[in-house]
Amino acid sequence: MTEDTLLAGPRGRRLLLEFAREADRATQQNYDRSSFNSAVFYAAHDLDPNPGVIFGPGADEPLPDISPDEVARRLATVPLPEVTEAGLRSALGVAVDHARYWQEPDGEDILAATTPMRRELRRVAAHIAQSSHVEWWLSEVDRDDQWSVGWADTAEARPQEPREQAPLTERLAAWRVRVVEQEVRAERERPRDPKAMYSGQWWSFPWEARCSARSLDDGLPSGVLFVEDCMGWKQAFARRMPVPAGIEVFEIDGADAWADLCRRYPLEVTAQKRHDWYRTTGRDGRWVMPDWSRVAEAYGGVHLTVRGYLAAAGTAICVDDDTASVIAGWAPDESHWLTDSVRPDDDVVEWVLADDREHWRRKTPLAGDAGPQ
Repeated sequence: MTEDTLLAGPRGRRLLLEFAREADRATQQNYDRSSFNSAVFYAAHDLDPNPGVIFGPGADEPLPDISPDEVARRLATVPLPEVTEAGLRSALGVAVDHARYWQEPDGEDILAATTPMRRELRRVAAHIAQSSHVEWWLSEVDRDDQWSVGWADTAEARPQEPREQAPLTERLAAWRVRVVEQEVRAERERPRDPKAMYSGQWWSFPWEARCSARSLDDGLPSGVLFVEDCMGWKQAFARRMPVPAGIEVFEIDGADAWADLCRRYPLEVTAQKRHDWYRTTGRDGRWVMPDWSRVAEAYGGVHLTVRGYLAAAGTAICVDDDTASVIAGWAPDESHWLTDSVRPDDDVVEWVLADDREHWRRKTPLAGDAGPQ
């Protein structure tokens, strides 16, 4: 992992910002307007295209005018703690949760992208990049440790058994037909002004395919912890996803790999994604995404490394001189399986959010366990 990788994309920069904010919290005993966190709050609020209403103590007072230069100056004084697995989980979780591809970046993302903050965040990037805890962020898919995750809103809910479906090849073919039809309709019905208030299917992952990710050191599936635009679920159900030998997986470890996939298997989506992807990237132009029905003819799965996610998700990835694409809606370390031979087994492991609202515990014992963890 390099400093430049962590600084390249909005999710990587947000991770660095959140790591620094937590470091600052650890040194602050009380609320202090002179702190780094206070500066981030006020500067981000000022930069946010859709700022919320401020409540609480001091809400009726004039807001301080804090520039990105001032935030960077305060960041320079924040002592950086030892890099731990827990600290990185927390920072990555926040960075993932605040991803959004259907509207403008929030104030914190905008702040982290400014020149003064990039300059000062490099110190944080260098600190994290040398840690052994980030080594797995560069690794390819873990074929021996894959878990699919489902969610429940209440304690009484249980995972539904998967319904019978047509073969994936047929569903991907039908998906392609729908995308082409949507493109024709959007070209006819939607304005070409990228600032027009239209939205649609902003994601670029294969919707019809099963997805999975590895587990973390304590056995928690990473798909439970790293969720974009999290809905606040408190209960998750995980199933192991055995990956048969011989399945070829395309590795997305950065923008170049995604661009290569788009060049080899392009699918035009300009009219239907123009407005969403303009808002999230600021780019106006021609857009493509991978044609997953054709990718499935060559690969059984596609894996996005954590490195690739942090560096490239949410950016306008150049495909050729006039065409770009966006990695949108993926989670870090997520694999999408383009074959029916990768499917979850029957055993369900239930995870619940603990009372402190920060830690997940396994409720369902695995084979050989003495009981709940």
